[in-house]
Amino acid sequence: MKRSLSSGAAILVVATLSLSGCRTQGQAGSPAGRAVPEYRAFGSPQRVTIRGYDGDAMEPFITKDGRWLLFNNRNDPRINTNLHFAARVDDLTFTYKGEITGVNTAALEGVPSVDRSSNLFFISTRSYAETLSTLHHGRWNDGEASGVELVAGVSQRQPGMVTFDAEIAGDGKTLFIVDGRFTGGQVPETADIAIATRDGASFRRLPSGSDILNNVNTAALEFAPAVSEDLLELFFTRIERSGVQPKTAILRSARGSIDAPFGMPEQLSSISGFVEAPALSGDGRSLYYHKREGERFIILRVAR
Repeated sequence: MKRSLSSGAAILVVATLSLSGCRTQGQAGSPAGRAVPEYRAFGSPQRVTIRGYDGDAMEPFITKDGRWLLFNNRNDPRINTNLHFAARVDDLTFTYKGEITGVNTAALEGVPSVDRSSNLFFISTRSYAETLSTLHHGRWNDGEASGVELVAGVSQRQPGMVTFDAEIAGDGKTLFIVDGRFTGGQVPETADIAIATRDGASFRRLPSGSDILNNVNTAALEFAPAVSEDLLELFFTRIERSGVQPKTAILRSARGSIDAPFGMPEQLSSISGFVEAPALSGDGRSLYYHKREGERFIILRVAR
């Protein structure tokens, strides 16, 4: 059983790094029912096989050299959610190698990402009650993690505010993070993407980040950012909770230069169902994500 995150009031977020606690089959949609243009460059989804692994696979990440698939098992407070890895055979086939050593605890570990210099970033609830922080980093070495510690300068250090998603850009200088406000349920009341930039050994939030992401963040829940190598494309998940069922979609937002704001998002037309957590390959051709299929979570890939 995962530990609840307490900050005066009980805040249970440990099962919901990817908001899978919704436990419903979502449908694609947009905030307030507004139409979102479609992005049609990706083909039909194909299932990813992880040889030697038959559990839930969520929060995929492909290392920039394409050699490794990192992921976590099910985000569920009843089990121990840990980081795992698998070696690439081809774009749709990986061989399971086990848990990432040196990183997992009895708390929740999930949402891995690695920059080109082998710096590993991930979410862990291990010290939230004491630090109000969840984002950690360490050194990645082919399935081993070392030097794990909190990432300084990212947490808002406010009870109930949780960094529950993050991705480090390939250059290692830019972090896309997600702030969620939890008020006692498994799904946050709000969730928006923010940007932090490297400042020496730590990171600092970018003051202009809200302007850069003005077209991305809405009154819906935006999370699970994935950024291209040139920082000109941002993929993310959006969940709108109005109506009987939550509506979920994976979207893409682009810009012409790294100094410009991201444009109006487009929904990936070939992806449907309860889908989350996009991850872009280093060459930008493949997009991996997880999907709920019956009672299991699997990883799929689309290519362009």
